Amino acid sequence: MQTVYAKPLSSYPLFIRLFFWKQKRKYGRVLEPGMIWGRSPKVFATVALLYGALDRRSSPLPPSLRSLVTVRVSQINHCAFCIDINSATLRKRGVSMEAVAAIEHWRAADGKLFSDDERLALEYAEAMTLNTVTDELRSRLKARWDEDTIVELTGLIAFQNLSSKFNAALDLPSQGFCRMPGQSPQPAPTPD
Repeated sequence: MQTVYAKPLSSYPLFIRLFFWKQKRKYGRVLEPGMIWGRSPKVFATVALLYGALDRRSSPLPPSLRSLVTVRVSQINHCAFCIDINSATLRKRGVSMEAVAAIEHWRAADGKLFSDDERLALEYAEAMTLNTVTDELRSRLKARWDEDTIVELTGLIAFQNLSSKFNAALDLPSQGFCRMPGQSPQPAPTPD
């Protein structure tokens, strides 16, 4: 049961409403988690800046790898909203619906669906989320990527844990961005 709800859009500070305007242009609507984070304007601004830094074009991590990781962390944390929007972003970044549907069971998936880099990133995302990172895994990360890239990946996974745990704890719903095979459509909530 959702425990915190959005306020009427007109009650948010102007700088947050400008951010909501940009969200509406990008996604066709204001995102429910944004309106919830917006109840604390300073925290909202900080989270938005961190997200922007992690999802920038100049990241050393390919966009599709970043999205794969965010979907997997969201699945582990049972965040319906995050799975929905991150899966939609992953599709926009050129990943097949077959691969999107296979993320939860990526270890057993056809070897062609995920590259070696993606498999290592997914393994690290799971280990970080479950607090099971080993020295052996750290060694494999260092053998694959430079330290700056590992910091980016670690920061992204940590951020997605923050975001998905926040949304899951408040039971924020999916907004219907990416309908997975076998899933019934859910109506998108509309802000006041």
